[in-house]
Amino acid sequence: MPNKANAKKALRQNIKRAALNKARKDAFRGAIKSTLKATTKAEALKGAEAAQKALGKAAKRGVIKKNTAARKLSRLMKKVNKMK
Repeated sequence: MPNKANAKKALRQNIKRAALNKARKDAFRGAIKSTLKATTKAEALKGAEAAQKALGKAAKRGVIKKNTAARKLSRLMKKVNKMK
């Protein structure tokens, strides 16, 4: 447990940031999973749009790297495009 005021504040900030990062990560992971569970290609394309938005936000905020977001989206779109 921190003793100094600045260390206490840093701990509070860390906890808040970790919660936000976890929420952003959960958002794009959930969007990807729901896209893959879609039964029709139209549903999957809608889900892919949501996943793209969530991945972009996560990359913009530094939760994941830009190339990681691009790679995940690329792999997702490959699977969506194979759907019938």
